[in-house]
Amino acid sequence: MDPAANAKIPVRLRLDSLADLPANVRHPAYQRSDLTPGIVHIGLGNFHRAHQAWYIHQLMQQGQAHDWAIIGAGIRNYDAEMRERLLAQDCLTTLIELDPTRTSAEVIGPMVDYLPIEAGNVALIRKMADPAVRIVSLTVTEGGYYLISNTGALNPDHEDIRYDAANPNLPRTAFGSIVAALKQRRANGLKPFTALSCDNLQGNGTILRNCVVGLARMSDPDLANWIDQNGAFPNSMVDCIVPATTDELVSQCRILGVDDRAPVSHENFRQWVIEDEFCAGRPPLEQVGVTLTQNVHSYESMKLRILNGGHQLLANVGEILNVPTISSCMQDPDILAFFRTVQIEEILPHVEAVPETTAKEYLELVERRFANTAIHDTTRRVAFDGSARHPGFLLPSLRDALALGSSVIGLALAEAFWCRMCAGVREDGSEIAPNDPLWENLCETALAARTDPGLWLEQSLYSGDFDRGTQFSNAFASWLTKIWQRGSRAVLAEYVATNSLSH
Repeated sequence: MDPAANAKIPVRLRLDSLADLPANVRHPAYQRSDLTPGIVHIGLGNFHRAHQAWYIHQLMQQGQAHDWAIIGAGIRNYDAEMRERLLAQDCLTTLIELDPTRTSAEVIGPMVDYLPIEAGNVALIRKMADPAVRIVSLTVTEGGYYLISNTGALNPDHEDIRYDAANPNLPRTAFGSIVAALKQRRANGLKPFTALSCDNLQGNGTILRNCVVGLARMSDPDLANWIDQNGAFPNSMVDCIVPATTDELVSQCRILGVDDRAPVSHENFRQWVIEDEFCAGRPPLEQVGVTLTQNVHSYESMKLRILNGGHQLLANVGEILNVPTISSCMQDPDILAFFRTVQIEEILPHVEAVPETTAKEYLELVERRFANTAIHDTTRRVAFDGSARHPGFLLPSLRDALALGSSVIGLALAEAFWCRMCAGVREDGSEIAPNDPLWENLCETALAARTDPGLWLEQSLYSGDFDRGTQFSNAFASWLTKIWQRGSRAVLAEYVATNSLSH
């Protein structure tokens, strides 16, 4: 066979093939045999591999943190497929950085195993009870915390929580598994591990503490007190746009020379801000650009309100109008004008500056990132789980604006677009497939709200607690009626024309 042809054959990703990768594909300089685990990560999806795992990899490339390797874990049956794919390639991952001017690939290897997915989470509990494990991190999504109306309090009446409280040694949930592992550690005379949430929730560490301690208290109050007094649950803020993996990405990875069955694409931006509160040590993350601070709240608020809230501004109306990606929404003049006007008029005024940047400068950065045409981040992915994302990302700005008596017209329109999207059909007549854990109820209510908009706002679990006849509810009802009668583009134009200050 022609040697030139051989060079074009992608290399099957495995530890024993790293030396055969193309020269332009970076790969681990460390030996995996030198690594020992120190972190268990629950909910090992694309974001974790592109973000937290990448930071650990960078430390390992510097000859550090070799005792902080990652053990992957999942608690849902659908995690089994990813486990199989990753174990087949020795838990290596190809990260593909997408930029309009270039595309680059890097193989990372800080993950050394993936625990089996099984009833009772026995292997997971056993591993978290291992004294070598000092951090248990999680990405279980905003909707995975069993909260009451986004208050940060655990919902003790949820079926899964009741089950774990009654069966603490064979739990269903990540939180029940953490409680069980901490119980074993206490019995063995060990310190707790640090539990580190990496999900997009304001005060995610405080929420995680509430979930773990609250669940423990339902079955073992003494254990709950021990966890609360000795454990650590630092708040954190994570940021990197990581689209879902597609067949096209797998093909692109092969073109770059790597046969990876589970590659991950990401933008050329990352940020990680963590409260420096660890009870069992930590890697020197500050050496690879992580911000360690006691003021995580300001970073969280800026990111969740401007970036994550901005995603909802774009994705809901984008779905209604069948605009496929976030970057294409940014190229749509009507949607972009709506996005900018709501941000500047109703979100930025309620965001504090952080040491590195102002709210306006951060919005400009977000706009550049969202407009990256190399990132095919679908409106469907971003619009997923609105029942958790709207309360977490848009309602905080809305409540601040109402408390100060400032405008909420644009935020009311954003909520009306979400309601209209949940009706399940686009304006071109195509179907919007179910896209929320609560989709059936949302869709039923959204259709009923077409003639009685107040019904939507009565869903206090994820729409707030706004009475009929208030400034916000009146604006919401008016916008929703106009969207159904005149269409989204006409409503976008009306809002921008009457509210924009020519930014």
